[in-house]
Amino acid sequence: MSSNSQEKQIENFLAHLKNEKGLAQNTTENYRRDLKQLLTFATEQGIDEWNGIVEHQLRFYVAQNHRQGLSGKSQQRKLSTIRTFFHYLIREGLAKANPAIGLTAPKTEKRLPRTLDTDQMSQLLDQKSNSNASSSQWHETRDQAMLELLYSSGLRLSEIVSSDITNIDWSDATIKVDGKGNKQRIIPVGAMALKSIKDWLSVREQLPLKKQVISCPDALFLSERGDRLSARSVQTRLTQWARSKGLPGKLHPHMLRHSFASHILESSQDLRAVQELLGHTDISTTQIYTHLDFQHLAQVYDNAHPRAHKNKSEGDANK
Repeated sequence: MSSNSQEKQIENFLAHLKNEKGLAQNTTENYRRDLKQLLTFATEQGIDEWNGIVEHQLRFYVAQNHRQGLSGKSQQRKLSTIRTFFHYLIREGLAKANPAIGLTAPKTEKRLPRTLDTDQMSQLLDQKSNSNASSSQWHETRDQAMLELLYSSGLRLSEIVSSDITNIDWSDATIKVDGKGNKQRIIPVGAMALKSIKDWLSVREQLPLKKQVISCPDALFLSERGDRLSARSVQTRLTQWARSKGLPGKLHPHMLRHSFASHILESSQDLRAVQELLGHTDISTTQIYTHLDFQHLAQVYDNAHPRAHKNKSEGDANK
């Protein structure tokens, strides 16, 4: 079997995910990337059919990725992709066993997501302090609405770029989004975000570039050319916006989602509600925000409690 045949089986598998399982485009593209990398490895090892991959070779593949610095989380995703792919191959009679069944990814230290505190979020979203000379009023109005919505409702980057105007229910102050695995959820939208979105919709069709037409009439957020705003553009605009507000470090859209979750949990202590708002299938994914909350409490304790630390002079005397 040639690599072309192996590639064809990958494409058939991806079509199966899309047509039979109804997985989102972003998810199938992740599967594609993982399997293309596995195919590259198989070709380098002289393996010309998927049935030729056995467990010890896959262990070597995992170890190779680990040496190259791939995180445990990414390794887990790759192994999950491979397991799902081989289940499909076995069903189709193209493989006899699943070499990924007994494998686990190397554990790496879990890093807490970076968040902005409430003062930093106010600084980011404060309309009065914006001084981005490279932006037109049209861009600023759009970006304000986009960032307010990201933080107000904790949306993923893919969810905000795929949102349509009709997804917003003005009477209920909610937005309907298609999350991972095409799972729909309805999320509240705050008053500040609703106001910013209304301001944006009032100028949305006044594209700043001449002779441009709106090619995506349903899209909530447009580029200056009238297309649906891309994920890369959202990232670029957030970076420029944060710089104009004097915020240090590089901000990314998911940081606003992390901040949303952390601030809601800190105020409500309702982990299940935060899970629903974020669209997490497994509550263990949401529990990372309890560590953020505890980290904040520990910092408050260290700064405020009179006996949290030894007296420096006492510590020096005991040396």
